Amino acid sequence: MSDLPHLTVAFVAGAVLGMFFFGGLWWTVQKVVRSEQPAIWFLGSLVLRTGLILTGFSLVAQGHWSRIVACLLGFLIARFLVVKRLSRGAAETRGDQELEASHAYQSR
Repeated sequence: MSDLPHLTVAFVAGAVLGMFFFGGLWWTVQKVVRSEQPAIWFLGSLVLRTGLILTGFSLVAQGHWSRIVACLLGFLIARFLVVKRLSRGAAETRGDQELEASHAYQSR
């Protein structure tokens, strides 16, 4: 039971790392849409995000498999939260665009 504070820290660290990783992926996709060199953006982002995540996992785990599991759990939960948040924002934006389009069509 004395490892509980370490597991809690590992879980929170995994959640923060997950938000960084998946938020960074979303940011990269947004940037690539307007870029003339999308492959460089994707590759650079992948290398940077993966390197930071692997370093973070390694620092958090310190050789303990239970901390890796807690970190991974936080990472995966962050993935679901980021995807849910971004898809809700995209749906709201899509709804606003559809509403604007219908108003534009009606004003003709």
